[in-house]
Amino acid sequence: MRNAALMLGVIGGIIAMAVGFFSYGYTVFIDWFGAVPDVAQQVGNVQLIRWVSLLAPIAAIAGGAMARSNPRPGGALMLLAAGGIYAGFGFGVFTMFPIAMCALGGILALAAVKPDAA
Repeated sequence: MRNAALMLGVIGGIIAMAVGFFSYGYTVFIDWFGAVPDVAQQVGNVQLIRWVSLLAPIAAIAGGAMARSNPRPGGALMLLAAGGIYAGFGFGVFTMFPIAMCALGGILALAAVKPDAA
């Protein structure tokens, strides 16, 4: 289970990083060039989007990397990342996989009571 948690956390974090790049870039683009009516508007809470874009992928990747050796904090970080992605970006086409992967990886890491069989 720890190996599965590791893979789910790292892959979920990489996908979340792609979502974060585009979300952070979108907020910067609208700041530079201004909103275009009926096409591109600034998000409601710019700072929330920017912080989640930075911290959630880091938490997911770090939690996945910790899942083998120290599963409790690793699982907590992955669950925190899943919650952050959901709070910052909502549940949609581009966020459903990172949310599901990070949440499942966190649950698996927390449920791992003994080391994986070799």
